[in-house]
Amino acid sequence: MFKKFEVGDLESFPKRLKELLESHEKEISKIANSKEKDFTLAKRVDELEEERDLFFTPLSHLNSVLNSKKTQKAYEESIPIISKFYTKLGQNKKLYEKLKELKPKNSVQRKLLEDQIKDFELLGVNLSKEKKKRLQEIDEKLSELSNQFSQNLLDATNSWEMIIEEEKDIKGIPQSDLEVAKFEEDGKVKWRFTLQIPSYLAYITYGPNRSLREKIYKAYTTRAPQNSEIIDEILALRDEKAKILGFKNYASLALEKRDAKDEKRVLDFLWALVDESKKEAKKEFLELEEFAKRVDNIEKLEAYDVAYYQEKLKKEKFDFDENDTKPYFEQKRVVEGLFEILNELFEMEFKKVDIQTYLEEVEVWEIEKDGKKVARLYLDLEARKDKRGGAWMHNWESFFVDSKNNTHLPSAFVVCNFPKASKNYPSLLRHSDVVTLFHEIGHAIHHIFSKVPERSLSGVNGVAWDSVEFPSQFLENFAFEEAILERFAYHYKTKEKMPKELIKKIKQSKNFFWAMGMLRQLEFGLFDFILHQKLYQKEEVQELLDQIREKVSILKPPSYNKFQNGFSHIFAGGYAAGYYSYKWAEVFSADAFFECLGKNGEFKKEKALGYLEHILEKGATKQMSQLYKEWLGREPNVRSLIKLYTS
Repeated sequence: MFKKFEVGDLESFPKRLKELLESHEKEISKIANSKEKDFTLAKRVDELEEERDLFFTPLSHLNSVLNSKKTQKAYEESIPIISKFYTKLGQNKKLYEKLKELKPKNSVQRKLLEDQIKDFELLGVNLSKEKKKRLQEIDEKLSELSNQFSQNLLDATNSWEMIIEEEKDIKGIPQSDLEVAKFEEDGKVKWRFTLQIPSYLAYITYGPNRSLREKIYKAYTTRAPQNSEIIDEILALRDEKAKILGFKNYASLALEKRDAKDEKRVLDFLWALVDESKKEAKKEFLELEEFAKRVDNIEKLEAYDVAYYQEKLKKEKFDFDENDTKPYFEQKRVVEGLFEILNELFEMEFKKVDIQTYLEEVEVWEIEKDGKKVARLYLDLEARKDKRGGAWMHNWESFFVDSKNNTHLPSAFVVCNFPKASKNYPSLLRHSDVVTLFHEIGHAIHHIFSKVPERSLSGVNGVAWDSVEFPSQFLENFAFEEAILERFAYHYKTKEKMPKELIKKIKQSKNFFWAMGMLRQLEFGLFDFILHQKLYQKEEVQELLDQIREKVSILKPPSYNKFQNGFSHIFAGGYAAGYYSYKWAEVFSADAFFECLGKNGEFKKEKALGYLEHILEKGATKQMSQLYKEWLGREPNVRSLIKLYTS
């Protein structure tokens, strides 16, 4: 059965967490001191991990999607408690030695034990007492700082707004975005734009007033200046942690559990992609400069002009404006259409159910196979002020078989920040929003379609960080194909199908300015990885970013742009020394996409079932490169990535 989503009394949450962890410490002690050598001891350690996740995930999720002073307080008080527990657990030498004694019965059990033992070693189980204590202090502090970084960013995002009173300053902005922005004050209609992603993108992409575009761009790129000090602390602590554990830097520590195990290999990979895309990016930028000069007499293109003129150029070149697609992508229909496709491909049925959660607008879907429930999915898709920006999948329950032979069913949350419905419009999505939904659902089915009996290898658990984006990027590629889009792209009013000509334009414009987009991601990846190869502090961080931009970027951003202060992926997420993973995994996703693409742009059914069997169901039982080879009999071709962007 699925667990009910509940957090309980927030004030008492830290106390209840402490009590749960104390009971787990006692049971772990019994396991460590047991005379038994049966593998079920390792399974029980795994089950306790699941119990902790089931208890703690609802709070961490709520703190991200329904943030309040109460959730912040409960979360901030809980972080040191749980960090202390895990640091102590990771240094439990008796449990470590016990796991080394256990006898696995098959390759999956062997992989679980190898991973558990490696985790202990990376947490410092073999260190001296003094070093263990210091490692504990570092981990606790890093957890606090990451949360503080994220909270500063959220507070800064929510504290800023731009009020527009002149109609000329909103001309050309999509009507559905204006409906959300519109309000009345003193009998006059005005428009409010904020730094929340749907609102920010609406103005930076369509806002006709250049000075207002710069105003909102500057506010967005200078958010949370206090995070610069937090970055210094985080980097210093990560560097110290790596050296305590015997690594020369944090990057080498991070690569210990990834597919790309060599620093040089990562950097060679990133710089090779820079070389592949820079020449084309220069052509793209020159074309954009000439266009801005021709239509608006812009002498010097700035960073806050790029999205605006790209959109106008796209409209001229392809007679395509992403806004043209919005009436055909009603959020409700897109979700239902995607699930209908997944039903057919994987022979599973997605059914919407009426189950109470933390908010009325959250939808709950259950997945059935042969009439039996196999998974549950929670969708929280619309932007709110108390919800952090971006989109993500948050796994909660995992599929596994416990030590008493009970089968546990998986569940996950998919969170987005799509435009809210208004009085006159339902929630209408840009095509880029549709791509985002496909991406996050790709993550979700990777987790909930698992058939791995061992919890720590099931779903996304234990998957190498540079492979975990493969299933999400793979699915998003199909969001550009006519055979897929025609399944759910209907006008929200007339119910007419999206014209084939418009679908064709989506496909034609897919790789519009691909090279500049590629360079932007490579800039982030290089900055992140090199930043973790030695200790950078204070102005050195900005200097490094500037040096990378000098080599990579086509357009240097203004000096006030402090991108790093909002780089939550690496300072408040799990991507430290791992942002390169997006491109690394994209090689897998691009190669698999062309393998599974039918002649008419549809998904080949037989390949879909092979993908389900060899990739989605296998979790972290083997490295992704091995699973891939077992599926297709070969390694992914790196050239497929360039083909994806140029075909």
